[in-house]
Amino acid sequence: MFEQFPIVTDPVAGSVALSAIFASLPLLTLFVLLGALRMRAWLAGLISLGVALVVAVAVYSMPAGQALLSASEGAAFGFFPILWIVINAIWVYNLTVVSGHFDVLRRSMERVSPDMRIQAIIVAFCFGALLEALAGFGTPVAVTVVMLMALGFQPLRAAAVALIANTAPVAYGALATPIVTLGTVTSGAVADPRLNTDTLGAMVGRQTPILAVVVPLVLVAVVDGRRGVRQTWPVALVAGLTFGAGQFVASNYVSVPLTDIIAALVSAAAVILLLRVWRPSESPDLHATAPEGGPDRVADVGGGRAGEPSTGGEQVGVGGPAGGSAEVRDPSAGGRPDVRQSSAGGSTGGSAGVGDPAEVGGGRVPVGAGMATEVRRDPPVEVFRAYAPYLIIIVIFSIANLGPVKEALAREPWTVVFPWPGLDVLGANGKPLSSTNFTFGWLPAAGTLMILAGIVTALVLRVRPGAAIRAYGRTYVELRHAIVTVMAVLALAYVLNQSGQTATLGELFAQAGAVFVFLSSILGWIGVAVTGSDTSSNALFGALQVQTAAQAGLDPVLLAAANSSGGVLGKMISPQNLAIAASAVGMAGNEGDIFRRVVGWSLVLLLFMCVLVTLQGTPVLDGMVPR
Repeated sequence: MFEQFPIVTDPVAGSVALSAIFASLPLLTLFVLLGALRMRAWLAGLISLGVALVVAVAVYSMPAGQALLSASEGAAFGFFPILWIVINAIWVYNLTVVSGHFDVLRRSMERVSPDMRIQAIIVAFCFGALLEALAGFGTPVAVTVVMLMALGFQPLRAAAVALIANTAPVAYGALATPIVTLGTVTSGAVADPRLNTDTLGAMVGRQTPILAVVVPLVLVAVVDGRRGVRQTWPVALVAGLTFGAGQFVASNYVSVPLTDIIAALVSAAAVILLLRVWRPSESPDLHATAPEGGPDRVADVGGGRAGEPSTGGEQVGVGGPAGGSAEVRDPSAGGRPDVRQSSAGGSTGGSAGVGDPAEVGGGRVPVGAGMATEVRRDPPVEVFRAYAPYLIIIVIFSIANLGPVKEALAREPWTVVFPWPGLDVLGANGKPLSSTNFTFGWLPAAGTLMILAGIVTALVLRVRPGAAIRAYGRTYVELRHAIVTVMAVLALAYVLNQSGQTATLGELFAQAGAVFVFLSSILGWIGVAVTGSDTSSNALFGALQVQTAAQAGLDPVLLAAANSSGGVLGKMISPQNLAIAASAVGMAGNEGDIFRRVVGWSLVLLLFMCVLVTLQGTPVLDGMVPR
């Protein structure tokens, strides 16, 4: 039986300020290792976890056994339900690649409009959001960059568009994994029953949808400047408004995990319907005539460098052969042809996956002018099958979230709640921490539902059992670094929270008073910019936000949500995402060029979010906060 541990927030000479110096060491270690030394995320996470354990034991007098048990609970939560969602969601995506239907989906998007500004909205914003909903962790950037270059975008422009588009959907990425994490680490941190996944998801759904309205306008500005905004604002506005409306309705009234899937499909459908009755006054030729950043950039795409690992643990690589004309067939898809291409200048490979390079698209990516691309028209039944996985997911999750079904699945034997063996921690109020109870909802877990969706998807896409199983195994291999990273970061977060280090920092930040409501989004932005993950940022700062809010007289739900909503804007400048984008466009080592393209937009949109959250903390917009 391990010794009981009561949390003390001022263990150093009875001073919160002095104690905060030690409490900040694990976070500073993580930030320095990732941001300054560019260490791999999984290794930085493990080292930072070690620092947190030392501080917990040596400074906060937490028994070593309790500290290790706290870390083990955090690591377990990192795998289930967090990684359980991510792994199985990416498996479903990989099934579309194995069957060749990812290419069918890509070709159907190419035929919607020849206007590159509109293609940026459809591919980077709408389809990127769909990929974020299912996979997250850099997948949308890698895949959409390749698709944009296939459509003729210049490398730097394609990278900037993909990174900026990967903002508004991020909080609900991987079936709302960041929100699930936020609800878990904040529940019980303060006495507020609203701190749960549903309410926090609803609150974020009253912030990021407003951001979503702006993002498509930014995308067309990046592609074609003021002319692009002037000529295509109707479609950009429709895309943003319908996506925002879909996010709000889904997160508040349907299902938090399904939020981005619903929003992305609604937005894409609205854009397609609008284009049936409206076209821009002109569609200027914006195809790449010469690669940006040097004459050899395009040739590097798929030339091998793209497969190199990024600086973080959540990696996506792209690569493939370059060559002349080709017809690409996927044997697992029964020899279904992809895209026939010919070019005097050759073409470049384009495929993406998570972790190690995995085949996506199976085809070659034409970049630049003078290329002739013959895109085969697919039978309607194949197009339907390409979209089927997303419809299957919606149906399964909708059934699981029906009132009676959801209530039944929340009870034993489908869901089991138990105290983590041996872990005995009392909060500063003298009551046991609720975070020491572990919820194992093996059947209603989003990851388990994704397995069911994957099985049905394999049947619909006619993927043989052997191929589906091999794809599942490859998914674990591809995500091996991300698995270690997420488990280490969650273990770190649990040690920080259960040893009292987070509470110490919360007391210190509470001295900022009402000003902290403006700073809360910036804290989330910093967390994502450094870790590359909204999930990790919420794990690190979620409890800190709500404890600071409680002590400063602010609304804990508002500040917890602000951490996630502000964090999404740090995604485009995180080293991991920059490395992914740079590899995808053949500019590995030149991440700084891409950073300069997007950092201004990141700061402008962050200021927008800070002002919105501040107004929501005042009588002006406080009616937007769930009560």
